[in-house]
Amino acid sequence: MKIDIVTLFPEMFNGPFNNSIIGRAADKHILDIAFTNPRDFTYDKHHQVDDVPFGGGAGMVLKPEPFFRAVANIKKTLAPESKSRILLMCPSGQPFSQQKARQLAQYDSLLFICGHYEGFDNRITENLADEAISIGDYVLTGGELACMVVVDAVSRMLPEVLGSEESAVTDSFYNGILEHPQYTRPREYKKMQVPDVLFSGDHAKIRLWRKRKALELTLLKRPDLLENYPLSEDELALLKKIKNDCTLI
Repeated sequence: MKIDIVTLFPEMFNGPFNNSIIGRAADKHILDIAFTNPRDFTYDKHHQVDDVPFGGGAGMVLKPEPFFRAVANIKKTLAPESKSRILLMCPSGQPFSQQKARQLAQYDSLLFICGHYEGFDNRITENLADEAISIGDYVLTGGELACMVVVDAVSRMLPEVLGSEESAVTDSFYNGILEHPQYTRPREYKKMQVPDVLFSGDHAKIRLWRKRKALELTLLKRPDLLENYPLSEDELALLKKIKNDCTLI
């Protein structure tokens, strides 16, 4: 997958994108990540990318020209048949989710536009991007951190990026609910014990335990996720048992 990022601060990505999963994916050429600074597409001597808002108000607004030019230049590098998507990182965008990560992983190319200062000139928002994405109802200094989150989540969906394809499938949120608890050695630590069922060798019992724990955690910590989760008949019955368990409530 080709990933282009339009940002005023490309150096912010050095640490996160040079290490761990994204760094390894780039080394294996699974990800091709490039950065474009809109300042390089300004024609004044000060390389100005922002200006005061019309009508007055605090802060500075990002000008349309440098961003339109930057995106046009990137588009020239894309293959004609490439399936691409332009994403604007801003707080007014659609909430990012695991489902959106899976959708974006189907593209050949993603182009991210990161904002800063008071925000984008609205002509950028309405005419340059295919969609706007937000990672939450809070304010960040710029879109770079949000972009890192989205790239990381999408990258995990790509074949060969993770050490095991099962890792992504069993991640929390991949199937719409939280993941079951995980344990490793030692079996006992400071009198805290690993559940016996995990040592039973009965894979059916282990699967049932994991499903129950996943539903329990989701019910307790993120019940909103169950509203849109397509529960099977077995899961509905299991969830009913969980709700009737007075020790849980």
